[in-house]
Amino acid sequence: MTHQGEPADQLLLLWSGRARYFFETANGKRVNLRWITPGHTFGEAALTFRPSAYLVSTEAVRESTALVWNSPTIRALAQRFPQLVENVFLTALDYLSWYIASHAALTSQTARERLAHVVLGYAPSIGQEVTGGIELDVTNEELAHAANITPYTTSRLISEWQKTGAIRKQRGKIFLRSPKRLFFDTA
Repeated sequence: MTHQGEPADQLLLLWSGRARYFFETANGKRVNLRWITPGHTFGEAALTFRPSAYLVSTEAVRESTALVWNSPTIRALAQRFPQLVENVFLTALDYLSWYIASHAALTSQTARERLAHVVLGYAPSIGQEVTGGIELDVTNEELAHAANITPYTTSRLISEWQKTGAIRKQRGKIFLRSPKRLFFDTA
């Protein structure tokens, strides 16, 4: 939907579906960053008058619909409706808060705590309430990236949580059953 390093010439609003930000490092490693759910915008750099590039890429992870405005159109709308600029500023503050929380977790929490917080954070944003808990359509690899831990550690912790009844795992899905049990070390 957007491509890292390319000119930021469109602002988008996710109308339906789900998308995510990701970043490609200089050595080609892909780092998944954050989910985008309906009602959220991306490509805000299109509002700047100075030519900018997208800092990250954005991809749809399920069938999605997005509303799109090119740079001249969204800048003209922002001049007519200053609330648009305030909304973009609030979005930027939200991303800064996310970054601070992620960095603080990386430097002060265990792998178990980071993964538990990722699972709990996903519940209200991408989770679906089902009988007996919340279904998360997410893979171990996506969880590992989000918690900044290895896929092996993610798999081990998920297996432990499954044994305690905190979650139930199926291919590409997690059913969160007992959030408090995510923080108990079973070793």
